[in-house]
Amino acid sequence: MRPTKKRRVLRRILILLVLAVLAGGYGWWSNITLQTAYFDPAFSDLPTGFDGCRIAVLSDLHGAEFGEDNAALFDAVAAERPDYIFYLGDLEDRYRGPAAGYPEQVAEGLCAIAPTYYVTGNHEWAIGGVPELKERLTEHGVTVLSNEALVLERNGDALVLAGIDDPNGYADQKTPQELAAEIYAAYGDPFWLLLAHRNDRFEGEYSLLGADLVISGHGHGGIIRLPFTDGLISTDRTLFPSYTAGLYEKNGSALFVTRGLGNSGPSFRLFNRPEVAVVTLHRGG
Repeated sequence: MRPTKKRRVLRRILILLVLAVLAGGYGWWSNITLQTAYFDPAFSDLPTGFDGCRIAVLSDLHGAEFGEDNAALFDAVAAERPDYIFYLGDLEDRYRGPAAGYPEQVAEGLCAIAPTYYVTGNHEWAIGGVPELKERLTEHGVTVLSNEALVLERNGDALVLAGIDDPNGYADQKTPQELAAEIYAAYGDPFWLLLAHRNDRFEGEYSLLGADLVISGHGHGGIIRLPFTDGLISTDRTLFPSYTAGLYEKNGSALFVTRGLGNSGPSFRLFNRPEVAVVTLHRGG
């Protein structure tokens, strides 16, 4: 091989190696650095006292840590000064298993910022010990919603916040339809929010319950975000899923889905950084 030709080959190999390192570095960086995203849904019947209410929406940590003891996560949430924090399940990961003290660490960190509300995801039920996990979170300040509803009050007005356990929960647990019926029986026709882990149940089930806004996680933003799509892969490994990130509407009900924070098992994110979502409710529209 002539020296000039040999140099060209070596140069190409070096360029490819540099590109590979840069791509690997970007992939690693985009899985460990937080992105704060803002959403502003408007509702004509939102109680006036909740106009401007800021909600930090988190989901799908899967045992991840952002900074030592999740300090970077807590700092990012605190910087947004939320009125409430909603956590949508999959706190830990079934493939890596629970880490000692992790739920308590997350609970204490979030509750020090704002009132925190939690519903289970599928991974909690796959790991097991859900009743004990709920007790531990409750002991550290979290309000766990297990197929139940409560009233939130702000600036002299009220709305109903409901939360359901993941469908992987107990076979005889209260159904979403039964919970919705209880809400209408107890509160008439309130403005209400529903916390439900599974984004993929919105169109066929949750949108039919009558909630003004359903808030979900689970979809991991479609894992690999591509232009003009809702992501490439669902968490069930189907291609081109729907309802994976942001705001949607169906059957008179709105949906917000956060892209979430962590990864399950050996999976990774691409063009899809871990998200701290800030949803600000507005009266109008």
